[in-house]
Amino acid sequence: MSDRIKVLIVDDIAETRDHLSKLLGFEADIEVVGAAAGGQEAVEMATSLQPDVVLMDINMPGMDGITATERLATAVPTAAVVMMSVQGEADYLRRSMLAGAREFLVKPFSSDELTASIRQVWTRERDKLSRIVPVVTGKSSEPEPDGELGMVVAIFSPKGGVGRTTIAVNLAVAAAALGKRVALVDASFQFGDVGVLLNLNPRNKSIADLASELQSGDGDAESLQSFMVAHSSGIRVLLAPASPEQAELVGPQEIKRALVRLRPEHDLVIVDCPSSFNEPTLAVLDEADLVLTILTLEITSVKNMRLFLEVAEQLGYPPDKTRLVLNRADSTLGIRVADVEHSIGRKVDHTIVSDGRSVVYALNRGVPFYLSNREAQVSHDIGRLANMLTGPPPVAAASKPTTDNEAKIAVGNKKSLFAWRS
Repeated sequence: MSDRIKVLIVDDIAETRDHLSKLLGFEADIEVVGAAAGGQEAVEMATSLQPDVVLMDINMPGMDGITATERLATAVPTAAVVMMSVQGEADYLRRSMLAGAREFLVKPFSSDELTASIRQVWTRERDKLSRIVPVVTGKSSEPEPDGELGMVVAIFSPKGGVGRTTIAVNLAVAAAALGKRVALVDASFQFGDVGVLLNLNPRNKSIADLASELQSGDGDAESLQSFMVAHSSGIRVLLAPASPEQAELVGPQEIKRALVRLRPEHDLVIVDCPSSFNEPTLAVLDEADLVLTILTLEITSVKNMRLFLEVAEQLGYPPDKTRLVLNRADSTLGIRVADVEHSIGRKVDHTIVSDGRSVVYALNRGVPFYLSNREAQVSHDIGRLANMLTGPPPVAAASKPTTDNEAKIAVGNKKSLFAWRS
C-alpha cells in the first residue's frame, strides 16, 4: 500500500525497539522500515530509508536524541521526529522543539497515544509539503479570495494567571467599537473562559459542535457562522467546548480550518490561546499574523517569556510577528520594566495598567470593563492596543489603508510552523 507511513524506531534498549515494532505491526497504515540502537545509526539509516516518521529516544549513549534530531533536520528534512522520554519536564520539551522535533511523548505511553502521534505528525508534514509544492511551481491549490483577508491575532502567554483571556475579550470589544468586524475564538478547549467573561452560555454552539465538518473540510464560512454567538458589543464568538472531554474533538487541522474560514468574513480574528504548547495551540500560532504575548512583573512570567521567545525564533517566526504586552505594568513588585526588558532582550511593545477593582467587578458581572468603565485607564490602554491592530478608521469610497506593520505581517509572508532550517 503506497500511502503507508514509514517509521524508523530509534532506542538504545532492544526490548523497547521490539515492543514498539510489535505495537505498530498491528496498524494497517503504518510500516516499520527499520530500527536503530543509537543516534549516529539513526541518521545513517534515515538517509537511506527516507522514513516519514522517526520515533527517537532522547537519552542514548553516544549521540543522543537531541543531536540526532538536529542532524536529521538537515540530512532528511522530510522525516518528522517524534521524541520519546521518561522525563516530561518543560526543558526537555523545549530542547526537543528547538532541535526540530514535531511531537513529544512521555514514557510509558499507550498504543493509542503512539499511533495518534505518528498519524498527526505525518498528516501535518504532508499538508506542509502540499503547500510548498504550489509555491515552487508558481501554482496554488487554494482558490483566490474575492476580497481582503482579515488578520488573525493570537493572544498567548507561556504562563497562566497573567490576564490573557481578559485582554483578549476586551481587545475584541474595543476593536468592534472602532467599526471593525471582529471574531473572537476561544482556543482553550478544555477550560475556556471567554463565554463566562461575556455571559454567554448557549447550547450546541461551540467549535466542538462543528468538529465533524472541520475534520472533513466540508462546509463553508456561512455554516461556521451558524455555530458562532453574537454578543451585544457587535463581536461574534466561537466558544470552547462545553465540557473538557470534548476538547479531544478539536485538533490542529480543525482549528486551522476554522481560522481560514473566518478570515474573509472579518477584519480581525482574535484567538485566546491556552498557556501551554500543544498541537492546536501551535497550529494557531502558525496561522496567526501577529502573536500578542502577555507577561507580568513576576520572575516566573519573565523566565517563561524568555524561553518562549527562544522557541519562537527557532520555529522560524520573524521578530515582528510577536509583540510583548506587559499587563499590570504599574504594579510595585520589586521588578522594574527595564529589568524585564534586559532579561528577555527585547523592549516591551505595550503596557496595560493594573486595575483590579474595575477588572474583577466587570468579570463577575459578565460585562467587559471596556464597556462598563470606558473612562478607566485600563480601558484606555486596551483602546490604544486596539488602535494599533486596526489602524485608522476606514474611509468611505476608499481602499483600506495599510500600515507598515500590517505590511510586515501580511498573510502571504507566513512561514510554516516547523520551518526547515538550513
